[in-house]
Amino acid sequence: MRQHDTLFIGGDWVAPAGTGTIDVISPHTEEVVGRVPDGTPADMDRAVAAARQAFDHGPWPRMTMAERAAVVDRLAEIYAARQSEMAEIITLEMGCPITFSRMAQAPQPLGMLQYYAELGRTFPVEEERAGTFGPVTVRKEPVGVVAAVVPWNVPQFVIMIKLAPALVAGCTVVVKPAPETPLDAYLLADMVKEAGIPDGVVNIVAAGREAGEHLVSHPDVDKVAFTGSTAAGRRIAAICGEQLKRCTLELGGKSAAIILDDCDLSSAMGFLSIASLMNSGQACIAQTRILASRNRYDEVVDAVAGMVRGMPVGDPSDPATGIGPMVAKRQQDRVRDYIRIGIDEGAKPVVGGLDRPHDRGWYVAPTVFAGATNEMRIAREEIFGPVLAVIPYEDEADAVRIANDNDYGLAGTVWTADAERGMDIARRVRTGTYGVNLLMIEPSSPFGGFKSSGLGRELGPEGLSAYLEYKSIARLG
Repeated sequence: MRQHDTLFIGGDWVAPAGTGTIDVISPHTEEVVGRVPDGTPADMDRAVAAARQAFDHGPWPRMTMAERAAVVDRLAEIYAARQSEMAEIITLEMGCPITFSRMAQAPQPLGMLQYYAELGRTFPVEEERAGTFGPVTVRKEPVGVVAAVVPWNVPQFVIMIKLAPALVAGCTVVVKPAPETPLDAYLLADMVKEAGIPDGVVNIVAAGREAGEHLVSHPDVDKVAFTGSTAAGRRIAAICGEQLKRCTLELGGKSAAIILDDCDLSSAMGFLSIASLMNSGQACIAQTRILASRNRYDEVVDAVAGMVRGMPVGDPSDPATGIGPMVAKRQQDRVRDYIRIGIDEGAKPVVGGLDRPHDRGWYVAPTVFAGATNEMRIAREEIFGPVLAVIPYEDEADAVRIANDNDYGLAGTVWTADAERGMDIARRVRTGTYGVNLLMIEPSSPFGGFKSSGLGRELGPEGLSAYLEYKSIARLG
């Protein structure tokens, strides 16, 4: 069992203020596999104080961006050497299939470190503009102390989507991992220390909701970067609005995959299986609404059903596993409740249903619903599990209308033999990330959502700018 008795604050391992602990339970075995301290508001106060001291008086914000980028590059080298270990820890703590952990959970955070290290070497911090009475210098400065509050589903990805640009920008950070997945953050803390990042620049305190809200509300926090549910995002936005505190919110999704009639279904299913069921469906960008024309509806249902049947459900440490368990018992119950809701609404499960695939572990049967409509709850609400609804459309305009008829706007895809036709549809669907015949989150490109899917953007130069304040300095002559 992986056991930790301390918190990472001020560049050192320190004793927690309280005596509470968080048990990390394997979703596969339902056994305790780790234990860490449960951070308290007092621990958050100490972490914020360390970050504040490091920002106000430490060397990090006063280094050049290129100097900080060199340190982040050193962190990337250390991360690269330990990414296999990181993948195994994430699979252990949250049940992600090991193939996905090795393909994305560990490599993508490494890619973000490498991207921002490279960007920081050349990113313009100052520029000269013409003014009325003389030149104006436009300068970019770090926003300050950042609270990074992250979920359990892709823990390192979401930490790094915030931490990498914040570090390059010159900010200091308090990371609050989710209580379900604190173990990977301890490995990251070891890497931060080894990389020589100055004391207090990165602080990590795993905790529950009460301590998390205390962190978000702390007057010495200048910016909140949050990924999680839309309900929690609204609460954080209210707190930040009251305090006039900057925030970036990446929230829920209910993305639509539009299958056009010219799509080669046999080749598309390989990519769609990742786009719709990555991380056992526990992904905000998952393509869980499959839109098929009435002309090919039955054919698409059969293809999607065959795709799901070809993904074995079982031990997440087995490379052959396609679908692992849900992260927690409450998540298993939630997904099964939605399957029951879909049946009650009149949709037909052509694969899966309410039967449990295994007696032990928080598993659900991956389920494909036919006969679904976009008005059903299974088509409108984020389930966060391996549940797909195949919805018919009349023509392309109707497909775009259905794709847009949702409170969310995070991601989407179109599947077609005609790339230009796909680009035309991509321009008409109101989402922040879109793919033609694939779904990718690129470090170089902004990621975020429209509508209830969030505020602001992460990744790309836009993600770095989110951690910078702009200052104009005018001078005479």
